[in-house]
Amino acid sequence: MIAVLPDDEIERMLSQEFVGHVACSADGRPYVVPVAYAYHDGCVYSHTTEGLKVRIMRRNPNVCFEVDRIQNEVNWRSVVARGTFEELRGEAAEDAMRLILLKFLPAKMRDPAAELPASRPGVLEKGSVVYRIRLTERTGRFQQAA
Repeated sequence: MIAVLPDDEIERMLSQEFVGHVACSADGRPYVVPVAYAYHDGCVYSHTTEGLKVRIMRRNPNVCFEVDRIQNEVNWRSVVARGTFEELRGEAAEDAMRLILLKFLPAKMRDPAAELPASRPGVLEKGSVVYRIRLTERTGRFQQAA
């Protein structure tokens, strides 16, 4: 039986997973792409290079974000959230990159006080686009075999 995922489980999934999917649309043409991300304070943070996804999100900042955890066809969890794309620059972009790097470091190496390359000014590669999706709506579903 499919059931509603409680808010605390939605929050846990968004915090624990590493890859989600961003859906965006412009000119009546939808586009969905997987992204590596970090989640913090109700926002999804990611980075990319200039390309179709960024062009679409700049034109229409209303996006959808999906993350799932699938063990098999009868044991899975899924979160679908809507939000607004915001391109980050300067210190905000560097702070976001720090969150992302900390997320992807092995747990034993995560030290929030450590000096990470992205925490120094001017380290972001030319052409990098750092962004956040400020989540405004979230829903979740799950199925678990008895």
